[in-house]
Amino acid sequence: MADTKAVTAHIPMPAYVDREEERSRLTREALADVDAGRVIDHQAVQAWAADLIQKQEA
Repeated sequence: MADTKAVTAHIPMPAYVDREEERSRLTREALADVDAGRVIDHQAVQAWAADLIQKQEA
């Protein structure tokens, strides 16, 4: 008879559920922002990131 191997969670179940509920809430909130048009243009974000890098290198 083969040994059965169980998968064990490294996070207690209540903590896992809480974390996943928070992730779900944040996702719904972000989707509502998109639906409402509260978004930032991708090119604007790229320019902002490039500016941060440039300032770090200076």
